[in-house]
Amino acid sequence: MAFDSFGDFVTALDRAGELKRITAPLATELEITEVADREMKRAGGGQALLFERPTVNGRPSSFPLAINTMGSRRRMAMSLGADSVAALAAELGALMKAKPPASFREAIKLLGLALDLRHAKPKSVKHGPCKEVVHLFEDSNRPSAQPASAPPTLLDLPILKCWPLDAGRFITLPCVVTKDPDTGERNLGMYRMQVFDESTTGMHWQLQKVGARHGRRYYETGQRMPVAVFLGGDPVFTFCATAPLPDGMDELLLAGYLRKRAVELVKCETIDLEVPANADFVIEGYVDPKEPLRSEGPFGDHTGYYSLADQYPAFHVTAITHRRGAVYPATIVGIPPMEDFYIGSASVELFLPIFKMTFPELVDLALPAEGVFHNLVFVSIKKTYPLQAFKIMHGLWGMGQMMFTKYIVVVDAGVDVHNTSEVLFHLCANTDPQRDAIFTKGPADALDHATSEFAMGSKLGIDATKKLPGEGFKREWPPLIQMDPAVKAKIAALFP
Repeated sequence: MAFDSFGDFVTALDRAGELKRITAPLATELEITEVADREMKRAGGGQALLFERPTVNGRPSSFPLAINTMGSRRRMAMSLGADSVAALAAELGALMKAKPPASFREAIKLLGLALDLRHAKPKSVKHGPCKEVVHLFEDSNRPSAQPASAPPTLLDLPILKCWPLDAGRFITLPCVVTKDPDTGERNLGMYRMQVFDESTTGMHWQLQKVGARHGRRYYETGQRMPVAVFLGGDPVFTFCATAPLPDGMDELLLAGYLRKRAVELVKCETIDLEVPANADFVIEGYVDPKEPLRSEGPFGDHTGYYSLADQYPAFHVTAITHRRGAVYPATIVGIPPMEDFYIGSASVELFLPIFKMTFPELVDLALPAEGVFHNLVFVSIKKTYPLQAFKIMHGLWGMGQMMFTKYIVVVDAGVDVHNTSEVLFHLCANTDPQRDAIFTKGPADALDHATSEFAMGSKLGIDATKKLPGEGFKREWPPLIQMDPAVKAKIAALFP
């Protein structure tokens, strides 16, 4: 199911009993974060929240604010228009393994897979709901530009200040559109944006991100870099902006595939970029390579700590457009578990079939909430030869954002990697620390405050699998304690 607006998704959550409405006026400064944090810490992620009367500097906002909309397994699946993420993963896995048909039955099956892709490619349209209200800023270089003081500006949107030591308000769910100036390839990323004033924000694209790579090319030429930011629309856009796609693959292509409907794109008013026509808000602007970087942060981050102030480009707004009845989407990050845990888990589950094509021995993979996305990864494998666990570690560290993973623990196929207690049991029982651990070096998350050098650090891999003779293990490996199946069945029947 494709959603025509973020408001439609919120309505669907309400009908499904997944939404709690907050009618009391609450401040976008800290208060909404406290309510959202309590809800996200509830078992299973709690409910989505719709703040109908958020206030900005004591003034009521014209727009309601929705948060934690993807903060549970059920809501995450709903955002992707599916009954479950597992069903989507199986579908994508079947597509990736599709081969030339050897029979009529296989041909029909393959045709079905191909038809699922008929809506994947984005298409351009002339008009869209995101243009129902258009405000041009003085810096838009358009003769019809309105004064920058005319509403709405960034100061009129219900943008959150999440934590007490945050440097200001931050847009936390921006879908940032950039293009490679050489190839024209589009990228959809998510980079937090600190609001500096009514028409300027920071652009926190870290040095390993694709947006930053596009930016470096503009810095080399000295030309203004057009950047478009949209919020809302179909929630699948938010997921795709964070998805670990191969470099150069259009995230909106994945969005079209997941929603079974082509993403309709409309050209921006002031820059040569396209955005989804059904977005709730669009913020158009540019980054100027000729101006100095600005101090951005601190910001209470997904690491559970504040990421300290650093130098990043400024983003200058040339236009803000929005649909009538727009709903402002937001999230917060901090000490886990948070909403981002469910988004990250869905990415792992959806792309696991692709990982398995590269690593056929891989059984399952999990990112525990305590690892705040990628710090800690549990992997289970079907082990058939010596040092296979170390091969998996090195392979994963070489895959996209997995390069940021600080700790990888590899266990045998029968271990449930989603049960942290079970993994820790096998970690403690099956390892000799000196024999089964490996240190290496590599890129680190720019937000990791623990590394001695910025964006560089060490990795630790631990082989918690059963050891083979070829791995230097000369003793007998004892069996795991398990009850006789017949006895278990008898007792289960007696005491259901």
